[in-house]
Amino acid sequence: MTSKPKKVGFSVGELIVKAVAASKERNGLSVAALKKALAAGGYDVDKNKARVKTAIKSLVAKGTLVQTKGTGASRSFKMNKATETEKCVGKAENMLCWRCSSTDLH
Repeated sequence: MTSKPKKVGFSVGELIVKAVAASKERNGLSVAALKKALAAGGYDVDKNKARVKTAIKSLVAKGTLVQTKGTGASRSFKMNKATETEKCVGKAENMLCWRCSSTDLH
C-alpha cells in the first residue's frame, strides 16, 4: 500500500487569507472577487468550489476573517482587526510592524 505524496504549496485557507489581506477594499473582498484572485494565482476554482466554500466558513469560524455582508460563505469578507493587531504585540521597539508599519507596540 502506497501513500499519496504530500501536496507542495499553500493550502486554500492560506491563499484566501493572502488574497483578502492584499485587498484594499474598505468593505472587504466579495466571494466572486476572491475566486478571481485565486484563479489568477493558478488555483482551479471550478474544480474545488466546495473546498473554497468550506475554507471560507472555517476562517470565519476561527475569527481570521470577518463577514461584512451576507451569511454562510457568500457576499464580502475582510481581515479581522483583532488578529491583525495581535501579531504586532510583543515586537521589539526598533522593529516595524509588518501590517501597519509603525514602530510603537499596540
